[in-house]
Amino acid sequence: MYNLLLIEDDTQLSTLIKEYLECYGYVVHQPMNFSNIVEEFNSLKPDLVLLDINLPYYDGFFLCRSFRKDSHVPILVISARSQEMDQIMAIELGADDYITKPFTFELLHSKIKAALRRVYGEYAHKETIKTCVGPLCIDGNTLTLCCHEKKVELSKNEYKLLKKLMDNNGTFVSREELIEEVWDSVTFVDDNTLTVNISRIRNILSELGYSRVIKSKRGVGYIFDYTSAMRDNHA
Repeated sequence: MYNLLLIEDDTQLSTLIKEYLECYGYVVHQPMNFSNIVEEFNSLKPDLVLLDINLPYYDGFFLCRSFRKDSHVPILVISARSQEMDQIMAIELGADDYITKPFTFELLHSKIKAALRRVYGEYAHKETIKTCVGPLCIDGNTLTLCCHEKKVELSKNEYKLLKKLMDNNGTFVSREELIEEVWDSVTFVDDNTLTVNISRIRNILSELGYSRVIKSKRGVGYIFDYTSAMRDNHA
């Protein structure tokens, strides 16, 4: 039985979502006071958060950033704001997925199940070894990327994507493979979600001095090519 925190100020929609999900055994918590959401989140420690953007007192972007300071809980944004920049900002701030209104409850439930499987279910596991290519090492226990004396924290999605690319060092990995690695399905995932996460990883690698190690090829996918990057850096 999973505890979900549903942060949605449309009372009618929130009630309908709650009733639908409770039919599948979820315990759904609805905040009544939107001025102390962060405190309620810290007290409840939910297994997953459903988060609207347009809210009283604090918007969803602020809340997403606040939750991410101390928690890796799955966060699914549900919002009528369909602009690409809103989706990018939500992912940048730590959201795992972005669902635009209107949506079907079946789609919402599918994304909830996928997120819970990734974090708590059949696909969840602790990495017991580090993955290293050259001086770049990622650690699944701490979700960190290390290079020499520098260490950078990764989100769970960033870790999974980077590990998949590093495991296939020198070989292209298709966008579909990467999406399935992180989100379990290519059917309901916006292609832009992958692009944003790869962009974040590239920025992190650039800060460590490896700006050219991940390359893309239209129609083929992405490649982590450490040897080629080293040649480029010394060219």
